[in-house]
This record gives sequence, structure tokens and C-alpha cells, in this order.
Amino acid sequence: MNDSDRRLVILIVDDEEINLKVLSGFVESFGYDYRLSDSGHDALEMLDQADLVLLDVMMPDMDGFEVVRRIRKIPGYQDLPVIMATALSDQRDRLDAVSAGASDFITKPVDATELRIRLDAHLRLKRYHDQVMRYQDNLERLVAERTQALEEAQAATVAAHLETLRRLSQAAEYKDEETAQHIERMSRYCALMAEKLGMDKEEVDLVLHASPMHDIGKIGIPDSILLKPGPLTPEEWDIMKTHTVIGAGILDSPSSVYLEQGRIIALSHHEKWNGSGYPRGLAGEDIPLYGRICAVADVFDALTSRRPYKQPYSNEKALSIMREGRGTHFDPDLLDLFMDNIDSVFAIQRQYRD
Repeated sequence: MNDSDRRLVILIVDDEEINLKVLSGFVESFGYDYRLSDSGHDALEMLDQADLVLLDVMMPDMDGFEVVRRIRKIPGYQDLPVIMATALSDQRDRLDAVSAGASDFITKPVDATELRIRLDAHLRLKRYHDQVMRYQDNLERLVAERTQALEEAQAATVAAHLETLRRLSQAAEYKDEETAQHIERMSRYCALMAEKLGMDKEEVDLVLHASPMHDIGKIGIPDSILLKPGPLTPEEWDIMKTHTVIGAGILDSPSSVYLEQGRIIALSHHEKWNGSGYPRGLAGEDIPLYGRICAVADVFDALTSRRPYKQPYSNEKALSIMREGRGTHFDPDLLDLFMDNIDSVFAIQRQYRD
């Protein structure tokens, strides 16, 4: 399904013939091919034809929630993009869709422009994910072929692996009108804190290379939301928050310690010490340590950097805001550690200035 010279295929699943006609007309006008299915059972037999599934929720025999749960249990389809189309507007229904394994949801009646944006974003995300997985597969084969006598070549391969991950991370930051320097500053703040916590060199190095992947999920967020100069609506904010889950999905690879820790950071760096963060509402030490470290470093750099919706704050103003979040937003011990080493933080900030 990865041939670059063919049109991508959307599998449209709906038990209403009129909906199939309308959605297939939209999809065709966007330049995609499509396949049609009027039941969940038939759709499960057609997955090998699909690059993305556009799935109705309310269907007889097997509803959309059950269909997506079954898709996620099939080897090789855990990362297939599934967008659920529903007339249900209750937040509980949307959470049920995400819990079942849906990549996204869209409300009926479907708006053509919104549908195109969602399809384009998730198919673009799938291409990035496939690139990472292909690179990971190639890396594993290469390492398997090498012996201890090729340590130098293996070291060069690992360096190339890290550079690829860093460039993918930069791609997400550039989409957000940030710079590669944001990644450098933020990752080095994280490494500084890891070092001051007494972590060994290998773990400090792991934090340094995994933390740049914290916002890689922004690749899957529409530009109309990501670059919006004003406040987001509640619906837009719900979509924006999914970048944590999207990022974790991109980086889900237990065979790479860098990807695995990047996944943990992507999923947890917006959790808050008092449990009011997202996406899982974790609190205190239930939040992974790397995520808590990243939260401090990322917020400081965000506050002191320009964004589409704000001018940069001074260091003094940023630190004042962060002190107000001690014990609520931030792990109090980690925030204290950051403040105790603020001269080193400022040195990193000056070295990697935009």
C-alpha cells in the first residue's frame, strides 16, 4: 500500500446508501480513490485495500466502535488511520471513539472542507509514520548483519538514526512556525536537569535525544488550528490536544529505546502535577519522570519564544509565571532544580538563540 505512484484509497463504511454517495463524491473530488462498504463485517475484509478508513458509528449488527476495536487487534493495522463520522455530539461519545482506537472523528453532516483537511492531515501523518517504520526496519536489519568488529560502522548508523529522528522532530516544529533552535534549547534544558538529578551519562544522553520528539504529533494537526493567531474554540482545542496521542502513535516502537522514551515524553509532557493536564489526567509521580522534566523545559522555552498567538515574554516574566505553577502544573522539586540552575539555563538560551 506504499507505492508512491498510485492514488491513495479511502475505505468508506456506512449503512446508508445516500451517505456513501455523498462521501465518495467528496473523496473523489479531493483526488483520492475509494472503496465502499455498507457493513462492519465487510469492511474488515477490505482493509488490505485501504490507506485510511472513514467509518460511520451507528450501523446495525456491528457499530463503528466495535469495528475499530477489531481493526486494532489485527496485526499490521494498529496504525491504519480511522476517522469516525458520527451525528453524536456528546463529549463522552467522542472519548469512546478515541478509547476504541479511532485516530480522529468528524461530525455529521460532514463538511467537505473539514473532511479534506482531516483526510490530508492523517494521510500525511501516515506517510511520516511509514517513513519512520521503514527506517527502523532498515536499521534493525543493518545492525543484525553487523558483528562486534564493525562497532565504528554501527556507531555511525546510530548517529544517522538520531539525526533522522531529530529532522522529523524539526519538521513538526517548522510546521508550528518554530525553529530548530527551539529543539536544541528545550532538549538541552532537559539534559541539564537530568544531569543535575544525578542520572548517569547514558540516561542523560537518552533524555537529550528523546526530548526533541515531544511535539512530533503536531504534524497531524491542521494548519488552520496550529497557526491560528487567536484563541482556539473548545472544539479546536480538543483537536489540538490530540497531538500528544498522535505523537505517541508515531513513535510506538519497543525495539528502539529512543523512540520508546520519545513516545513516553510525547504522551506525558502536557500532564500536570495536580492532575489537570492531558491526555490522561495523570497526577504527581504517576506522570513519567521524563515527561515531568520536559514539561518544565518546554514551558520555559514556549514562554520566552515567539508564537503565532503571542510575543515572547522576558525571562523574569516567564519565571514568575512558572513559580505560580509550582505544585500545580509542575513537579515542585523539578521546578526548584530548574531555578537553582538558572544561570546554566540562561547560558544554553544564549548559545542557541533564534
